[in-house]
Amino acid sequence: MFKRFLSMFTASLIGSAITLASVQYFDSNQVDQPVETTENVNVEKAAASSNSISDIVEHSSKAIVGVVNKKNQPDGFQPSKEVTSGTGSGVIYKKTDKEAFILTNNHVIEGAGQIDISLYNGKVAEAELIGTDPLTDIAVLKIKGNYDIAPLKVGDSDALRAGDQVIAIGNPLGLDLSRTVTQGIVSAVNRTIKVTTSAGDWDLDVIQTDAAINPGNSGGALINASGELVGINSLKISENGVEGLGFAIPSNEVTTIAEEIIKNGQVVRPYLGVSVVGLDKVLPFYLQDLPDAVKEGVMVASIDENSEIAKAGLKVQDVIVSINGKSIKDEGELRKFLYTKLSVGDQVTLEVYRGSEKHTFTVKLASNKR
Repeated sequence: MFKRFLSMFTASLIGSAITLASVQYFDSNQVDQPVETTENVNVEKAAASSNSISDIVEHSSKAIVGVVNKKNQPDGFQPSKEVTSGTGSGVIYKKTDKEAFILTNNHVIEGAGQIDISLYNGKVAEAELIGTDPLTDIAVLKIKGNYDIAPLKVGDSDALRAGDQVIAIGNPLGLDLSRTVTQGIVSAVNRTIKVTTSAGDWDLDVIQTDAAINPGNSGGALINASGELVGINSLKISENGVEGLGFAIPSNEVTTIAEEIIKNGQVVRPYLGVSVVGLDKVLPFYLQDLPDAVKEGVMVASIDENSEIAKAGLKVQDVIVSINGKSIKDEGELRKFLYTKLSVGDQVTLEVYRGSEKHTFTVKLASNKR
């Protein structure tokens, strides 16, 4: 019965809807000013700023690409064929004479059977998926060939301040509006948004901006006043009466994740060997033997039988309430602690309840590297 309950379990966001910005197909008081004549006035032509928006866009837009997610679709008795499932954006951020690397969002290409890249000149190249990190929503693609495209220079997202001007470039609503430019400011830095990903719930660190981010902009560039990439546009809050709430993943985090993906094909993180679910999502029937004082924690839903924790004796339906003395509220908090405070090879101590009995397990963290 417990397994049946887990199989029916689905997580959902509560409150404002967070929209992943990829396209899926299935009073003006006027003041009079004194008038000056040009008589006896030395008039000089004003040169455009070297960092004007037009200059930045002209320099940057070639590095913005369209990303097309194609999936296999059965066609009766005919061989299955690739059909477009969705579109998004991407950024060329490094290249050699033989290949170019593209940053985009994981949710743009997740589940794709084939990924096509649409370049500024209309040419299309099939991309190779180097790797993804669903939790941080980053993916790295590669296209082969020597392209006359300057990669977008990566800036320091930590230097951003609220009020800084930024530009978003991407493909809202599909490739027909490719390389659309919107302008805004950094509304806030160091924001954290809880998102639900294919790898579980995660607290995503983001830059908030009022530059328009629409479906199809996912994976596109957020650019500062110096023409540098400072973020990858990813999502917006979509709710009646809400405007100007877009979010981008900071470039410093993006490039750190991307370089590890290029090196390892994935982000290497500590591996405990369990799947868990927060107590707030478990039916009361399964919690009735717990002490009344236990209100928060995570219940073990499954265990990797080859893991250290399985060998140590942890069982399905055990409730983990702390790790290394840190109380655990839910599965997202456990995941965040594991991935940000601990490393592969670290020793951890879990405080666990099995019914009303309290147990302690100490194990060494393995690696999730495939």
